[in-house]
Amino acid sequence: MYQVWTSMVEQSTAQHELATLIVESLNLETVTADQIDPDAPLFGGDLGLDSIDALEVALAVSKRYGFQLRSDNPENRKIFNSLRTLSEHIERHRAV
Repeated sequence: MYQVWTSMVEQSTAQHELATLIVESLNLETVTADQIDPDAPLFGGDLGLDSIDALEVALAVSKRYGFQLRSDNPENRKIFNSLRTLSEHIERHRAV
């Protein structure tokens, strides 16, 4: 189901923290945080994540960063597009 990438990708510190959260909250066994390309699609792409995974990620983000990703937000498709877009959204909205 999950594809393993063979090369490491360039991630910012915030992206790596988020990638680690995603891997841990979804119990991804064949992917490490370092292997998630910041620009690759999170859903429908090589990771094979689905809408249930999106809910799990949203819950984990809420707990870790102190704000909710609402399911009725019309921007969700854009926000959850990639590790980069989700990380940028979190950085703009997280509780300090």
